Amino acid sequence: MMRFILTVILNTVALLIVNQIFDSFYIAGIGTAILASIVLAILNVILKPILIIFTLPITILTLGFFLLVINAITLFAAQAIIGDSFVIDGFGITFIASILISIITLVLGGLIKD
Repeated sequence: MMRFILTVILNTVALLIVNQIFDSFYIAGIGTAILASIVLAILNVILKPILIIFTLPITILTLGFFLLVINAITLFAAQAIIGDSFVIDGFGITFIASILISIITLVLGGLIKD
């Protein structure tokens, strides 16, 4: 449970940072960022493994780089679920934002000791 809360906090911070970087990535506030983080965590548990299984051949052919597209699809799905308070303009920004969110979460997670 503590790991889930930490993941939500790190994703919230990452989403808020990406929100400040891109004009076409809009989050209405910290409440929306927390909600988006929770939805992303749930989608990463439910949707992401299904997408990985279905796209396994192309993931193998691209030496794993297709997983970046799967991350973007998951972020795009979270945006679709939440609605008007979380808006990303286009798949290109979604793709770049998902990479940045992953990097920021990785760096912040590395700064926190167990």
